Amino acid sequence: MKYYLYSLTKRKRIMRKISSSDNGEKIKIREAIVVEGRDDIAAVSKTCDALIIATHGFGITRETWALIEKAYDEKGIIILTDPDFSGEEIRRKLSVKFPNALQAYLPKVEATKADDIGVENATPEAIRDALMKVHGITKSDGQRHITMKDLSELELVGGQKASALRECVGAELGIGYGNGKAFLKKLNGFGISRDELEAALLKAEAK
Repeated sequence: MKYYLYSLTKRKRIMRKISSSDNGEKIKIREAIVVEGRDDIAAVSKTCDALIIATHGFGITRETWALIEKAYDEKGIIILTDPDFSGEEIRRKLSVKFPNALQAYLPKVEATKADDIGVENATPEAIRDALMKVHGITKSDGQRHITMKDLSELELVGGQKASALRECVGAELGIGYGNGKAFLKKLNGFGISRDELEAALLKAEAK
């Protein structure tokens, strides 16, 4: 009986320690995470600091394929699709094209809300647990090379020509288009330096 009480107390202390270390702290991951939709991006962003790319369902555009391929070649990718038939089909489609992709799985019970199944329904704890179970995952230092101030100084946000410039620069860098916030996340997700950004901007402006 004494041994049981000691073990139970020790286990509670360990669980409290784990809980406090995870509280509000995002996992920093080098690999890009591929999900299905914008709501999935929002859910994963709550628990993870990484580049997150949405396929937007089955109709993966040429630009999105190119972005995923760039991430796969330069960083590696983790596939985290919905635990339903459609999600598994998208996972299979991605895995054929990217055979060395890492795989993250959410149990259906953790991703279901009012009969709706999707990554967006999972809690941050469930998503964190799914990602931490991935074999071969690489932790990142989370260093940011570009800031919103940099984008403002380079007139990539805030000006009348900012949207068109981002589109041209995104094409030069191979990261595609995005609004200011999304563009910044892509730049840092791919580890692009300010020097590389400025060089791409010069090329874009010269065209």
